[in-house]
Amino acid sequence: MERKRIVFDYLEQAGISYEYYEHPEAPTIEIAKQYWRNDGSRHCKNLFFRNHKGNRHYLVVFDGDRNLAIHDLEHRLKQGKLSFASEKRMDKYLGLCPGSVSPFGLINDKENHVHLFLDSNLQKERSLSFHPNDNTGTIVITLENFMRYLEGCGNSYEFIELY
Repeated sequence: MERKRIVFDYLEQAGISYEYYEHPEAPTIEIAKQYWRNDGSRHCKNLFFRNHKGNRHYLVVFDGDRNLAIHDLEHRLKQGKLSFASEKRMDKYLGLCPGSVSPFGLINDKENHVHLFLDSNLQKERSLSFHPNDNTGTIVITLENFMRYLEGCGNSYEFIELY
């Protein structure tokens, strides 16, 4: 509940509205699909990577119904060889554990170390949905409010064509 509360408090203090619903633990997209509501939002997949040197970290967000090969992603992001970041790095930079990765983890990145890549197709969506840093619930947020959230976090981000 602590991780969720941090997200709820942050959004409420920033005056950013959202909808929230709870569901059983859903650490993977396949499991989460069982609980997602047909609410018109684009449910997102969130992957956390590091570069070859381990000195740069990236959060990649895209349509939950799509898949991306790491090799293809390396070419699109132009950041060199990528690998999934370890659980230790995930905790250090996002304050998260595997199965609950979300852009809301940027709240915990006080040094704005993590760069966010978002698939450009998400710009066409009315609303997006993510775990609130805990995989027992889902936040639905309009694209406009999500962009306000990103601006408030201060992390660098960019929309790119991922597929």
